Amino acid sequence: MQTHLTPEEYLAWERKAPFKNEYLSGQILAMSGASRAHNLITGNVFNGLYNQLMNRDCEVYTGEMRVKANPITSYFYPDVAVVCDEPRFEDDVFDTLLNPTVVVEVLSPSTEAYDKGEKFESYKQIASLQEYILVSQDSVNVARHFWLGTEWRAIEFQDLADVLPLDSIRCELPLSHIYRRVQWTYTP
Repeated sequence: MQTHLTPEEYLAWERKAPFKNEYLSGQILAMSGASRAHNLITGNVFNGLYNQLMNRDCEVYTGEMRVKANPITSYFYPDVAVVCDEPRFEDDVFDTLLNPTVVVEVLSPSTEAYDKGEKFESYKQIASLQEYILVSQDSVNVARHFWLGTEWRAIEFQDLADVLPLDSIRCELPLSHIYRRVQWTYTP
């Protein structure tokens, strides 16, 4: 298969692919499987947000909903995405969200630098995005990146007693909920 695809070629190919692939500036990026901790954290975040938003005009998606960023066309599968406006999609297949309000990525050792760097730079191009949350699966560490009028700011939370505020959607997630049942083994 060729290494560079147009966005249209990627989307046609991806919709038939047996596994998920992200797309960044013409490059296909295969997605690997997720660990137990990754799955627990993703489920906990989804559950917490879904329960708080169920009676509001918001939708919460897990990692199967593709998100498109422009003007450099990129497609990603965030672990959790929230939209609190009328959802807009790329086409009538309704599998590519254009206007997320919040995106959550659970960091994996193999993707951490990418999620904090290139991927975040692409997400910043989405006009509707107000908060980008990075959750470590190796330790208690949640970074909240948020749009503050003219710039992105960040704050980190590193204690299970902390509560993550998601101001753009008027929700809160206790870190004890985000990390529920996650176990770490430390070697001295």
